[in-house]
Amino acid sequence: MKTAIKTIHAREILDSRGNPTVEVDIVLDDGTKARAAVPSGASTGIHEAVELRDKDPKRFGGKGVQKAVANVNTLIAPALRGEDAGEQELIDRAMIALDGTPNKGRLGANAILGVSMAAARAVSQSRDIPLYEYLSRDGRYLLPVPMMNVLNGGVHAQWQGADFQEYMIAPYGAPDFPTAYQWGAETYHSLQAILKKKNYPTAVGDEGGFAPKVATNEEPLELITAAIEQAGYRPGKDIGISLDPASSGFFKDGKYELKREGRKLSAAELVAYYAKLAGTYPIVSIEDGLAEDDWTGWKLLAEELGSRIELIGDDLFVTSSELVRRGIREKVANSVLIKLNQIGTVTETLATIDLAKNAGWGINVSHRSGETVDAFIADFSVATCAGKIKTGAPCRGERVEKYNELLRIGEELGSRAAYAGRKAFVR
Repeated sequence: MKTAIKTIHAREILDSRGNPTVEVDIVLDDGTKARAAVPSGASTGIHEAVELRDKDPKRFGGKGVQKAVANVNTLIAPALRGEDAGEQELIDRAMIALDGTPNKGRLGANAILGVSMAAARAVSQSRDIPLYEYLSRDGRYLLPVPMMNVLNGGVHAQWQGADFQEYMIAPYGAPDFPTAYQWGAETYHSLQAILKKKNYPTAVGDEGGFAPKVATNEEPLELITAAIEQAGYRPGKDIGISLDPASSGFFKDGKYELKREGRKLSAAELVAYYAKLAGTYPIVSIEDGLAEDDWTGWKLLAEELGSRIELIGDDLFVTSSELVRRGIREKVANSVLIKLNQIGTVTETLATIDLAKNAGWGINVSHRSGETVDAFIADFSVATCAGKIKTGAPCRGERVEKYNELLRIGEELGSRAAYAGRKAFVR
């Protein structure tokens, strides 16, 4: 077998926040060498697969990943040596079995995912085909709408600004991806100019967005709407707005505590607040509008807004087929965020996407706040026809590398891949 695994080697590298993460090299019998690096989240769901950290306070404040690296080099590598990397599901299932826990707590999802991604890339290189072509199971491709995180709050702004974590722009009205990228970048710089005029700081956060100390959680929507117009585009026609409140971060004792506004709201009151915002601004989607275990609150949200906008579960579902299946059954959302490192293998991620698609749900492939220049998710979004991708502002090298890779993919595919546009949104 040309694509039999010859060697697997992992190392500890730094991500975009200066924290350790796992990088994996795979060499196949035909000499092909491929590499993959694993992202890491700051705002993480409690049900995510385990990101194994060393917890040694003498190294990187306990955030080292030498244990995960050792698990790759001493446990996974010997187990997979000689196996066919082209059998992605067999490779992934073998690692899941080797781990033997329900949450990948023994080997670490960061260890397993690094190998899973590297194996896919190695086979695509061995066959001399693009990664997106290798990952596609039906030969169909779609260039996604970029969901650009231009203004930050919550944990991404150290709780110094808005309570809501991400305010994104979605240039869905563009005729193609390059134009969407252009519109997004122009709006981003327009927003920067508006913030400067208001004497707000314009330093950027982990994902490239600005983090001003706004007066309310609504003010960012006002600022972004003004930025869209100042850039020469039409809010709600050319460019929409997506929210990611990441509400688990401000859910305490059964209430949603909006510190910026000095209010504590019930789930019903927060849903009413979202409805007001959605009726005032061109909001096309809300991600994690309620807390990760507030299933009753999610039902209220779906009943109120599910027929009008896309309701995306991130912490609620953590890319888990089991949790998405429950969400479909209980009708609490109509869309799912997809993060490979939440579940830990390419195979399981694809299974979750299939499940959501079959239910008519929206798909949103996403980065993490701790990223590398690995652009795997660019190919992944095109191959799965996800329709939307979150990978930060049009700023910071590890963010724009994904967007730039999508430009390259679009050039390669030409007329074989349309731009998802407005149809990417389920409502």
